[in-house]
Amino acid sequence: MSAIDHLQMSGMMCDTDLFKFYMIIQGDSMKALLLTVAVAGSLMVAGQASANQALAQKSGCLACHSVDKKVLGPAYKDVAAKYKGDAGAEAKLVAKVKAGGSGVWGPMPMPANSPQVKDEDIKTIVKWILSL
Repeated sequence: MSAIDHLQMSGMMCDTDLFKFYMIIQGDSMKALLLTVAVAGSLMVAGQASANQALAQKSGCLACHSVDKKVLGPAYKDVAAKYKGDAGAEAKLVAKVKAGGSGVWGPMPMPANSPQVKDEDIKTIVKWILSL
């Protein structure tokens, strides 16, 4: 016999109280479930962002760039802000990273990164930058 059954049998809890108690427990359970799902999703996104940053590091990008401050090249958050809402940004930036270039962010040229960085890695890094 459950604790709720004991309370109901002792007269300390009527059917209305039992229903309210059940709804509180259910509501708390649902809140706990939603919180767990939200935390798990955040951890997955954070893990993916960390993996993408590690790929940028391995590819040599972080020698000249940083996520949130200008080094030799622009901060990645500044790049993301500049291209926000631009449907063609990913293709433009992939081409720029592959071929290199200068003049967009100042006089310091960015060297070509292809073929030493694989095309799929460049695309992954650019998608990550645009997501910041």
